[in-house]
Order: sequence, then structure tokens, then C-alpha cells
Amino acid sequence: MIYNVVSEKNFITKGMSLTLTMKLGARIFKTGIAITLALFLAELLGLSAPAFAGIAAIFAIQPSIYRSYLTVLDQLQGNIIGALVAVIFSLTLGNHPVVIGLTAILVITINLRLKSQNIIPLSLVTVIAIMESTTIESTDYALLRFSTVMLGVLSAFIVNFIFLPPKYETKLYYKLTHITEDIIKWIRMTLREASAYTLLKEDIEKIEDRLKQTEQTFDFYKEERKYSKKNAHVKSRKLVLFRQMLLTTKRALTTLRLLHRLGNDIHHMPEKFQTVLKEQTEYILSYHEQTLLKFIGKVRAQQPHKAIDPSCTGKRGLIDTFMKYKLLEDEDENKMLYNLFPLISSIIEYGEEVEHLDLLIDSFQSYHTTENSFEISGEEEN
Repeated sequence: MIYNVVSEKNFITKGMSLTLTMKLGARIFKTGIAITLALFLAELLGLSAPAFAGIAAIFAIQPSIYRSYLTVLDQLQGNIIGALVAVIFSLTLGNHPVVIGLTAILVITINLRLKSQNIIPLSLVTVIAIMESTTIESTDYALLRFSTVMLGVLSAFIVNFIFLPPKYETKLYYKLTHITEDIIKWIRMTLREASAYTLLKEDIEKIEDRLKQTEQTFDFYKEERKYSKKNAHVKSRKLVLFRQMLLTTKRALTTLRLLHRLGNDIHHMPEKFQTVLKEQTEYILSYHEQTLLKFIGKVRAQQPHKAIDPSCTGKRGLIDTFMKYKLLEDEDENKMLYNLFPLISSIIEYGEEVEHLDLLIDSFQSYHTTENSFEISGEEEN
């Protein structure tokens, strides 16, 4: 089992400058390697115009092995369409630029009819590769150019399969952990009335974008296939855990958004109500942090009957407080209290999501300790 402590992330606050650091990702390296391999193989096999193999490799690089496999199948279909149409037009109408343009239009139309929009760019590369010559005397030339393009596609697949395979468990873990850390810090600052309204609004939008990217990473991870029944079963259990981590982070963000929007109403509520709200929310935040530490093995897994008391999830305290203050005689306070109902509901749901995540992690680590270890390396991947 490969685990590492969650690294602290610099938290952006007002008055601090934002430093953007460009990091070279695995996909950038794989693209370069795929181009090199395609050009090298094209020259080694004596294929004409090896540049087309390099271009094809660029289009064929994908973020996952499974998607790379699907791309090979799709590109094969697209290249066949492009090659057939290009040969027919070249032999009948010639290679005038206008004819090449009309051929491209027809190829695009066919691919759109087949609902294969993703393969249009490489289909057009095949068309140009075949029709750029001034004369085509036989189909051998077209077959040679078609082979050159497919060589680039296959080179990209080989690179995707062998070099720098994506470590989605590491990616998901760090992305979700860092996003959750930021959300928890913002919630605490908001409860202490220490957050800047405009800055928090901007950061919530950034966090939403980061969550969308994380959801895409989760989709890539879900697509990856396991070819043995045992590994597929293990993968399904891991998917359940990561899905719950994602749902819990989303609920935390919803709570932050409501705290940000309803901050003024909270401020005008009775002090005792504010105290209970802050305490119960803090219980959940601490519980969430403890659960994340448990996920990486820094907190011992518990048996279900020894889990944290459900009252720590905020249900009891918040509901009792709401029921107590809903009968207030002050009409303005009553109105603000009902305005806060979505927030109270969100906090309770947030606590329930954390509790469910905690139980899943306990079950996973208690009963599947050996064969189900996560492959989380010590460094974050972008």
C-alpha cells in the first residue's frame, strides 16, 4: 500500500499575489515521444512523407489507455472513409485545390452523418496526404499514404500503453484532497467572518471549475478496464469510495456557497443560534478532515459500532436549535431563520455524506486490506 501525508497547499488570501507555475504533464511528454516514434518508424520503413505520421500521432494521443484503444478503432474508420473518397475524387476529377476542398467537405459530411465528429481532423489529414501529389496513377500510392497515417495512430497507442501510464488514483486523491482543504479553510474563515466577500465569490467559481476537471478525471478512471474478474471487483469497490469522496466534496462546496450567500442573515440571528451553527459545522469539518486522514492510513480504521457518534454530524444540534428558534416572536428573526433553512439542510446533508464516507473507508480498510490497496504515489500529478 503506497500512501503519503497530504501536503499543505498555500491558501490564497487577500493581499497575496497569485503565482502561476507551468508544469509539464505526462500527456505533453507522451505527445513528443509519439511524434518521435512515428517519424522514426516511418523513416525506418521507408515510407514517403513521414510528416503525416507525426501529425496523425498528435491527434491520436488520449488521456487514458482505454480511450486510446477506442481512438484507434475510430481513426481506422475515419481514415478508410477519407482514403476511399480521396482516391475516387483524385482518379475522376484530379488534384486541383478546388477538388481537394470539395473532397474535404464531403468527408466532413459523411463523418457528421455517422456521428463521428471526433475523427474528422485525421480524416482530413488522410485526404490531404493522398491528394497532395500532382498525380495518382494507382491505388498503391493511396494505400501507402493511408499506412503512413495509421502508423502515426498506432505509434500514439503504443506510447499511451507503455510510456507514463496515467495514475488516476493519485490524480483523484490529490485533486479531491486539495479542493476539500480549500473549501474547509474558506468555511472556517466565513464562520469567523474573516473572508472577503468578492474574493470568496471568485474562489468559489475557481473551485467549481476544479471540481468539473476532477469529475472528468473520475470518468477517465471509471473507463479504465480491468481484464481479470478479481481486479474488476477491486476496481468497483475503489470506484464507490472515490465517488463518495467526490459527492462529499460537492456537498461541502454547496455549504460554502450558502454560507457565503446567507452570511448577513446569520449575523443578525441570536448569538446562541450562531454559536450552535458554528459548533456543529466545525464538528463536520473536523470529521471530514479525520476521514481524509483515515483514507491514507493516518487514522486507524474503526469497526462500524465504534465509529464517531452521529451527533457529531450536526443533525441533533441543528435540528433542536431550529425547532427552538422557529417559534420566536420577532417576525424579522423568524423570516431570517426560514431563509437559513436551505443552509441548515445542506449542513445536515454534508454531515451525512461525511458519515457515509467514513463507514465506507472503515469497511474497505477493515475487510480488504491486502488486495485492495490504493496506488497513491508521493507526488501530485497534474
